[in-house]
Amino acid sequence: LEFCAPHFASTEAAYLKEVKDRLTKAHSHVVNMPIDIDEFWTEGGLSDTNSKVREKAVAAGKKWIDIGAAIGTKSVRCDPGKMNPQNLAPTVESYKALAAHGKSRGVHVIIENHGGVGSEHPEELVKLFTEVGSDYFGALPDFANFPDEPTRQRGLQLLFPHANVVCHAKGLEFDAAGKETKYDFAAAMATSKQAGFKGVYSIEFEGPGDPYVGVQKTLDELIKFL
Repeated sequence: LEFCAPHFASTEAAYLKEVKDRLTKAHSHVVNMPIDIDEFWTEGGLSDTNSKVREKAVAAGKKWIDIGAAIGTKSVRCDPGKMNPQNLAPTVESYKALAAHGKSRGVHVIIENHGGVGSEHPEELVKLFTEVGSDYFGALPDFANFPDEPTRQRGLQLLFPHANVVCHAKGLEFDAAGKETKYDFAAAMATSKQAGFKGVYSIEFEGPGDPYVGVQKTLDELIKFL
């Protein structure tokens, strides 16, 4: 499963223990937690040139890494905010701190190609991964979050070598035969396998109609190309 930060009714220890116990009872685990919090997008978030803003964002990220560790997640997604590709120093500093904290808790810190970051220019994320240089910091490749097919294939080829935990196998829209029509799902899967990806394919569905039907069609497509 993936739980987002806003899904939590509480962050108290008793509540987190209950969540963990219910996961165990359901023979399930959390592979990733998207940390969708205001601190990551207030002003420049983790990439702000103001050190006080960055420190606040890093502190909030560390808190949610600890929450993730309490329920056994493998990774947390931390958005970089308003990243400046011409000046990565503030962003690098923030992620070095988060990756070190994540490593101490056994939780990977990952970035998804979305929200204006890494979708059109995935090379910018690769540069960030390289400069931070932590084995607990990497990519969350999303199949669908690219503007066109050439960028998708280039982007996935660049991001998958930095993906150690999870990717998003996203469904958008399917034809009568159950084939994804908005992008080349088979090619995306082939790229993941060529890169030697051994993590989890986490299913998302963002198309029209019944979401349960959409998730099932995405799952069917995924199994077809595994």
